[in-house]
Amino acid sequence: MSKYMKDTDRYGKIWIWTAAVVVLMVPAVICIYYNAWPEGTAVLKGLLGVAPIYWTVGVIEVITYTPMLGTGGTYLAFVTGNLTSLKAPSALNAMENAEVKPGSEEGEVISTIAISTCSIVTTLVLVVGVCALSFVAPILNSPVLEPAFNNILPALFGGLAVVYVSKNWKIALAPLIFMVILFLCVPSLASSVGILVPVGVIISLVSARILYKKGLV
Repeated sequence: MSKYMKDTDRYGKIWIWTAAVVVLMVPAVICIYYNAWPEGTAVLKGLLGVAPIYWTVGVIEVITYTPMLGTGGTYLAFVTGNLTSLKAPSALNAMENAEVKPGSEEGEVISTIAISTCSIVTTLVLVVGVCALSFVAPILNSPVLEPAFNNILPALFGGLAVVYVSKNWKIALAPLIFMVILFLCVPSLASSVGILVPVGVIISLVSARILYKKGLV
């Protein structure tokens, strides 16, 4: 392992655990300040309802996104958040423009730079948004803009899909057909994107392998 990868892995672990401690300290500090502690049974009851889902999605996202974003990009994306809607599209688009492949050393660097830039821009936009909230809120809450906000994620991945599907349409065909049929039959699964992303990855890998063996790709 190169020195860059070793340093990236070490600093990534430090920031991941630092972020975890900071997140857990927020409710702890509130409880200490107000001297109000929830009952253990109530906390356990609440965790049993949501923790299995989040832990499952968390593990699946690490397995799915790490090969795409690289070590540095993955650590940075998981610390800063908005991975699916912002960080992954930014990294993939940057690697596409730089003509480098995910998983390569060049892809690792480009992905990290792209996610870093995305994080800084997102933070600046949030700061401006918070400062101008009283002026912007009526515009953002306008019924005219509501359909646009409901379609931000499809628009992001739709733009990426045009590029990647056009290059590998045979490989993209199987997961695309499967997902379209699935969501048409069970629309409620739209809220389970985190779990269905790796399902699409598996279908893509299997179909790509079959097509490769038949000499079609």
